[in-house]
Amino acid sequence: MTRLARWGGLTALFLALITLSIFLTINAVWLYRLDIHWLAISQTVQMSANKIMHNYLQMLAYLELPWVTDLNMTDFPTSFTGMVHFHDVKNLFLLNNVVLVLSVGPAGWYLHQLKQRAEQWRLLRPVQIAAIVPLVLGAMLAVNFNGFFIAFHEVLFRNNDWLFDPDLDPIINALPDTFFLHCFVLAFVLFEAGLGWLYWRGRVAIKRA
Repeated sequence: MTRLARWGGLTALFLALITLSIFLTINAVWLYRLDIHWLAISQTVQMSANKIMHNYLQMLAYLELPWVTDLNMTDFPTSFTGMVHFHDVKNLFLLNNVVLVLSVGPAGWYLHQLKQRAEQWRLLRPVQIAAIVPLVLGAMLAVNFNGFFIAFHEVLFRNNDWLFDPDLDPIINALPDTFFLHCFVLAFVLFEAGLGWLYWRGRVAIKRA
């Protein structure tokens, strides 16, 4: 395998792992269901848990499904700027899904080639280096999540439409910052778990050799 093929395969592998972690986090409906109770969201918005979940699933369908072109939440009106932000988020989610689909094939091919050539040991060092990133980001979350959250939005969005006014976009009351903190933690854990699996495969291959 040429150096270019190895670098391309490794890039595809990490892209697949990152986008898969994000995809699983976005669709972790169970996490929001738990947070409705843990964070007392029902009391905050004065709405039943089932009704909140219904609106959340409507929002998620808009963000995740390309053919859903209008955001219509039954109990939460959306302002113009709020709609612009949701549209921007939808584009990012769809981009993540496209990258996931495009990277899975090359990533699988790369892992197959490493196994065929008994070169799974090549995963060990890149995995060790990649594992540092979530740890650093996790430390930043623990120290100042609010600052991290603001910087995250400033990097991803070209405007300030993500600064919702609760009077115009009451959905923000049902999406507290702590819920997003839980999402970041889940994504980091999933990514680290994927790296752990790759590292384990590399170590097992060495022992067999």
